[in-house]
Amino acid sequence: MIKLYTDAATLGNPGPSAAGILIVTAKQQYQFSIPLPPVDNHVAEFMAVQLGLEKITTLGLTEPMLQINVDSKIVCQSLEKQYAKHYQQYVDQIIALEQPYSLVLHQWLPDRQNKGAHHLAQQGLKNSY
Repeated sequence: MIKLYTDAATLGNPGPSAAGILIVTAKQQYQFSIPLPPVDNHVAEFMAVQLGLEKITTLGLTEPMLQINVDSKIVCQSLEKQYAKHYQQYVDQIIALEQPYSLVLHQWLPDRQNKGAHHLAQQGLKNSY
């Protein structure tokens, strides 16, 4: 199973933003801090998941199961329902990227359990300005 941990950091609303992405497989971990354009925090959280899934594809990682771990309740609930009133374009893009997997689990984590992705997002934010 591939485990994807994502978080976003935003300075202002909207403001400079960054995504933190941690990908964990049985053999290796991959870490990314990616600056984002100025957006609000919710958009940044969705973008972090989308970028994480794109990184998995770019890395050529293939497993039948994927677990997506986020500390954003709106992202987790929207992906579970496959609906978000104001963020549907992001939900649709993420759902399309999930298609290669036979099982996708969406897991909400409290902030304290998502520290790896959180630190990467903070690092990306510091490097973006």
